[in-house]
Amino acid sequence: MRLIFILFLSLLVSQSAFADKTGYKIDLGIKDYPGEEVILASYYGNSNLIVDTFPKSKNGTFIMKGDEQLDGGVYLVIMPPANKFFEIIIDKEQIFSIQCDTLDFIKSMKIKGSEENKIFYEYLNFISKKRDEAGKIGEELKSAKTDEDKEKIQKKRDALDDEVSEYFNSISEKYPRSLNNNIIKAAQPVKMPDELQKEGADDGARYLYYKTHYFDNLDLTDDRMLRTNFLFKRIEYYMNKLTVQTPDSIAVSVDRILSPMKKDGDMFKYYLVHFLNHFAKSKVVGMDAVYVSIFNNYYAKGLAPWTDKETYKKIEENVKSLEPILIGKTAPDFRMKKRDGTPLTLSEVKSEYTILYFWDADCGHCKKASPKMKEFYSKFKNKNVQILAVCTEVGEDVKKCWDTIDEREYEWMNLVDPFMQSRYKTNYYIKSTPQIFILDKDKKIIMKRIGAEQLDEVMDKIIEREQKELDKKKEK
Repeated sequence: MRLIFILFLSLLVSQSAFADKTGYKIDLGIKDYPGEEVILASYYGNSNLIVDTFPKSKNGTFIMKGDEQLDGGVYLVIMPPANKFFEIIIDKEQIFSIQCDTLDFIKSMKIKGSEENKIFYEYLNFISKKRDEAGKIGEELKSAKTDEDKEKIQKKRDALDDEVSEYFNSISEKYPRSLNNNIIKAAQPVKMPDELQKEGADDGARYLYYKTHYFDNLDLTDDRMLRTNFLFKRIEYYMNKLTVQTPDSIAVSVDRILSPMKKDGDMFKYYLVHFLNHFAKSKVVGMDAVYVSIFNNYYAKGLAPWTDKETYKKIEENVKSLEPILIGKTAPDFRMKKRDGTPLTLSEVKSEYTILYFWDADCGHCKKASPKMKEFYSKFKNKNVQILAVCTEVGEDVKKCWDTIDEREYEWMNLVDPFMQSRYKTNYYIKSTPQIFILDKDKKIIMKRIGAEQLDEVMDKIIEREQKELDKKKEK
């Protein structure tokens, strides 16, 4: 019986210990903070998420606790109403205590029960101290008058750099899998090879090396990095500054970012949704190709299982509508009627360039666009550029098309489809008017969704580019 009792007691103790660790509990004392509550929040991509608000206890401290463990990352303890805050690391150790002072959170920080936070604040204090030292060395270097003095000061700077590097390496060696290590490592710049640091080194080679190794110090397999204040900015820089802003290049960069991430992790889910939404809303011409690429390479392959059926269906329908009219695709052919009732297909229009212009007789934007289209046609009609205008009125309202054409003397080719037999609105994803597409001689889409006021400039550039390519071929 005594043995059974001991076993039973030990079981209760182990279960109790386990229960304590299923949630989180942070005892917090903040000197000179008169507020009655604190807010616990986390970084999350490009925003902050509030976890909960905690009132001051009777003894003047705060107890931040919850029944479920928090996801690993960097969290903020915020003090209303001024919203001063300090950061803490949340990882495996989620039961610990903090004592600090509002005058200087970093220097006053005392933590018990969390090795990660001890390391974190040792690092912050170390960096603060070394930053001050670096500032003083920088001032000395500015005021140095002789080369000998400059050399001595530079040696001091090199020694400081070595000290900082050794400190970083020691953390990496002691705590290789810690969040601290990954945060500190991410702060390290890309180290260029000696030959690329030399004066006169090729800028293109530098750029290529930097872009190729940009993520060397960023662990994209660690979901905890999603809850830091720098990852989103770093990824945005890669996408917007290091990536050539063409759909193909951007799609490759999206894959470069997503491919290392754990497919069942929070970071993969966040960035996949972020990229899809970003390019779905993009107003930049041609970026719908990135949206289509993301759907085909990830959603259509079952890599977004969190998406409900209705949402998935809407995205899929959008992609099916956009895919046939991506830049570089052959424009969908159609058959419509001229004024005399004779049919004409798009493929029958013989011209070096064809401008598809979808307009509506009662559309306010079309009334502003059409005069600009008329000016454009006067300039380009003798440059082997044809406008094929489709008036989108149907049924008896088609009469409005011809009345408007007569009134405003539109001399380009005009077509109507009174009974919507050609399905052009579906095939060209016409949700509003006006809509403009530029096609080459093979009816491939060169440009689309641009304003009439841009058409002149865009067409000049297209013709200029084509001419340069022809000249290159002749030279060969």
